[in-house]
Amino acid sequence: MILHRRRRLLLAGAAGLGATAGFWRADAGGLFPPAAAQPGAAPSAATDPRLTERSVGRPDAPVTVFEYFSLTCSHCGAFHRETYPRVRKELIDSGQMRLVFRDFPLDQLALAAHCVARALPPEHYDGFISALFAAQDRWAYARGVDHLAEIAKIAAIAGLTREQVNAAANDEALRRGVLEIRLRGEQQYQVQATPTFIFGPAGKVRQTGNVGFDRFAELLAQARQAS
Repeated sequence: MILHRRRRLLLAGAAGLGATAGFWRADAGGLFPPAAAQPGAAPSAATDPRLTERSVGRPDAPVTVFEYFSLTCSHCGAFHRETYPRVRKELIDSGQMRLVFRDFPLDQLALAAHCVARALPPEHYDGFISALFAAQDRWAYARGVDHLAEIAKIAAIAGLTREQVNAAANDEALRRGVLEIRLRGEQQYQVQATPTFIFGPAGKVRQTGNVGFDRFAELLAQARQAS
């Protein structure tokens, strides 16, 4: 299976994500400096409500699954288009698990998209990222387009104006907060590829890469037995 292995993000040009700015997918190169190493304290959920947990499912579900994902990852997109609808219906809505979304942007465009998603009210988050994954070919992979403008078209359905999309994509505090979430995933769970699924906070059951429903349900059962 070909995975989006850990690709280092270049900071050069990161600040200028304006309406006509171009984006590119980074190969191995200069890693984004950890958010904590940048000037000022890294924002957190305690200081910025946009960084609070985004999740679906009952808080008292027997298993919590953490999904580390990048919005420009084709394997993340395949999971959300092909497997997630059934996971949502049969495992989440039935109360068997809760899914917590964890940002793990792989490149500059993904970082901008994650920031826009975080700018939405929590109740619109899940639907928005599903819409982004459904339209990946249009905004993430298309050549010669204004990528942020394409994201803005989808965000408009959720109620964000183009100005709000631009502001979120360029918000340096929000960007550092998203990168801090990625950094904690690397440090706590050694996440190095997307998607990575952590079944339970102990991290004993995990899966990297796109996964079908049957395998996902099997891992969930393993996590319930281990808890």
